[in-house]
Amino acid sequence: MEYMVLFFTHSGSIKFDRKCKRNKVACELMPVPRTLSSNCSVSARINTELDIMKLIDDEVEKVFLLEGKENKLVYESK
Repeated sequence: MEYMVLFFTHSGSIKFDRKCKRNKVACELMPVPRTLSSNCSVSARINTELDIMKLIDDEVEKVFLLEGKENKLVYESK
């Protein structure tokens, strides 16, 4: 499954990238797509079959499941 992960801070995106590498999940840091909103200008695109909730920490603002042209919100920090 392909996900777009948005962060509260740039440092949060760097920490997430390191966590993905430790879990052998390909992670590409990139600017947040204009169709999505965030307090930070960095997002991560990942493709994994792992339970996405295992990668989420307090640095993650939102997670979208990418399905074709649709972006389905699957997690939002409270």
